[in-house]
Parts: sequence; C-alpha cells; structure tokens
Amino acid sequence: MNSDKNDFSEVFSNLSAANKKLKEIYPGDTGDRQPVQTVYGGAQLFKSTTIKRIGELALRSFSEYAPNVKVFANAFGMEENDEITLKVYEKVKEKLKNEPVEDFRIDFEDGFGIRPDKEEDETAEFTANEVAKGMSEKSLSPFIGIRIKTFSEELKHRAVRTLEIFINTLLKETGGKLPDNFVVTLPKVTVPEHVTALVDIFEKLESKSNLQPGSLKMEIMIETTQSIFDTEGRSNILSLVRASRGRCIAAHFGVYDYTASSDVTAALQSMRHPVCDFARNMMKVSLAGTGVWLSDGATNIMPVGPNKPVKNCTLSEEQIQENFDTVHNAWKIMYDDVMNSLSNAFYQGWDLHPAQLPVRYTAVYKFFLDGFEQASQRLTNFIEKAAQATLVGDVFDDAATGQGLLNYFLRALNCGAVSEDEILQTGLTIEEVKGKSFLKIIQNSKRTT
Repeated sequence: MNSDKNDFSEVFSNLSAANKKLKEIYPGDTGDRQPVQTVYGGAQLFKSTTIKRIGELALRSFSEYAPNVKVFANAFGMEENDEITLKVYEKVKEKLKNEPVEDFRIDFEDGFGIRPDKEEDETAEFTANEVAKGMSEKSLSPFIGIRIKTFSEELKHRAVRTLEIFINTLLKETGGKLPDNFVVTLPKVTVPEHVTALVDIFEKLESKSNLQPGSLKMEIMIETTQSIFDTEGRSNILSLVRASRGRCIAAHFGVYDYTASSDVTAALQSMRHPVCDFARNMMKVSLAGTGVWLSDGATNIMPVGPNKPVKNCTLSEEQIQENFDTVHNAWKIMYDDVMNSLSNAFYQGWDLHPAQLPVRYTAVYKFFLDGFEQASQRLTNFIEKAAQATLVGDVFDDAATGQGLLNYFLRALNCGAVSEDEILQTGLTIEEVKGKSFLKIIQNSKRTT
C-alpha cells in the first residue's frame, strides 16, 4: 500500500525536532583527554614549583616502598612474575618520572579554610602570580584550576572576590592568557542558581578582560543530598549541568561531605559506603551521554610511615618494617577504592598526598592492561564485520559497544597505560584512535564487508 509521504510530513518534522533536541543534550563522549586524577592542595601552599615537587615526592615514595617488582606485587596483591604486573611496575615508574600530576586544583575551600579576608586576598593574588610563573617556566600540570568557596549565603561574596582577584591578577601577568585546560571548581552545588551565578560572573570577567566568550570553564561538585534531588523530589544533577549554558565540563563527587550529609558516622565514611554507590549511580545515569566528565573522590587514609629518621640516628629494623606495613596497608585500601571506581566507569579521582600517586597509576594501568587483549580482539572482529553484530566468546557487541571500545583505547593511551606501539597491535592507527569516531573507522576501513 502506497502512502503519500506528505501525509506524514508533520510527524517527521516533530520527530526531527525531538531528535535534534535530544542530541543537543546528549551529544556523547567528546573523546577529549580526561585526566585520571586531580591533586587537591591548599592554596596557601601553592607555588610554581609545587607540581614538580609533588612528582619528586611521589617517585621517592614509590622507590622507597616499591623498590622492586616483588615488593610492589606483594603490596598490591598481584602475581610477582605475571607479565602484566611487570608492565604495570615499569609504566608507573615511567609515569612518575615524566608526568606525575595530570591535574591540580589550587584549593580555597576545605584545603584553605576560613581565614581573614586580607589573607585570602593576598593568597589569591600570590597564587595567580605563581600560576603565571609556572606557565612561563612550563612547570604546570596539563590540567589545572582553582576551587573557590561555595555560593552559600555566608560565603558567596568571599568566593566571588577570590575568583575575581585570581583571574584579574593572572591575566594581567600573562597578557590575557589562561593556562591550558583551566577550570574553576564550584563546591557544594545544590540549586541551578549557583551555577548560573558563576556563569554570569564568568561573562563579566571575560568582557572586562577581553577574553574570548566561553573561555572560562567550570566543574561542579556533587557532595550533598540536595545535589541529587531538588526540593520537589526530582533528579537534580542534569538540571545543575544544563544551567551552566555549556560551560560545565565535569562533575566531581565529594565523598566525605556527602556521607556526612547522609548522617553516616565519621568512622564509617569511606569511598565504598553504600550511600556513595547510590550517588555515583545517580551521577552516571544523569550525565551519561552528555560529554560531562565524572570524577570520584579521594581515599583519606594517607600512606605515610609513622617513624621519621632524626639527625644522627637511623631507624631500627622494626621501625622500618612498621613504615612499610603502614604505607602498604594504605596503598592497598586506596588501590581497592580506585579499582571500585574504575569498575563503575569513574575514570578520574582525587589524590591528596604525593604518596597516593603511585597507587592511582598502579590501579589505572592494571585496570586497562587486564582488559586490553580481550578489548583488542573484540574491536578487531567488530570492524572486520563492518558494524554487524559480533559474538566473541559470550560477549555480544553492537554499534554502541564499538564506540565504547574505541573510547577505552583512547583513555588507555591518554593516561599512559598503553603505548602507541601497543595500540598499533590492535590493527588501528593512532590517527583512527585519536579521531574518536568509530563510525568513521567503519566507513573508511577497507576491511568492511
């Protein structure tokens, strides 16, 4: 039976409008590099050399408490002679030497605390000068930003003043340039008006300083129950992000503020508490497909030995062993926390101490390398059959999985878990992986059937 297509023109027009609107809200993963960790440090401690110093301390901790593969494997519960364990060990050492800090946040909130206005003014100006110096010296991390105070009624003026001083000072010192991948973190966001207020401030700062519109980006922190549901009992997270008018690039989960807001006692507050699972699931469901990055929180058990050497005295064997036991115990707790985050598709998290960086990369590299061979086989088979469903073992792939596998390789490459040579073994080119589009690989591949 033939029908005049004009009979359905209005229907198709409505469908097109609806599809376009959905695509605007859920454009998918950008494929841009996402850091796997963010180091938070009090603003009062930041200098242009801070990031370099953190890297040196991280490498020192790794060298001291994982001096060889045997000790390393024992600390993390790995097989000593396993090929992947050996790879992870060497890759972590290399990462700590070459790019130990991927992202750094100069913290004017919890890490700085409530101080006299004069002191915070001076610190905002000082840190801006140090960031400018770091830009000149090329000593900054690939991603960097500041966390201001919350936009609560009590602290909103202080938060804005710190931001204004920092941005104006920085741009004055750099001739109007921001660092690469600069972002402003807004904590304890509970209502869309917090987000729109920051965007309005961004626009004023950009206008006054001749920055290109949209230059200033933000990330929000999900760390209260009110961030999850609004006052009407509706899911709130996507509304918070959409209020940014396209400027929100990430949402970070604040574990300890969130567990406290859920009435969890201090002794039980941890990354793997069930209330955190719920919050993370809400973040994932709300923001999947939006292109907004998700970051988990931090393990708050620091890997620091209790015994410190003093002048003209060496530590006893018992004291040295106690230090090893303490550090390795803290490392294993954090390792399990990060593995839990990764298994729930949170590929970024917070670090609070240099000695935590070896753990971050150990977990991330182990996670990606464990799945690398199977993922390579699945993607290769999938491309060869030109987006037709592929069965590998008991895993059934579809087109969305193909893009997901490509994103997997890109994440693994960006963080250093795999090298370009290892990517080439999958049959993909580096250009194909960095091109971020599974559809284009299929369209351009000569292997398509």
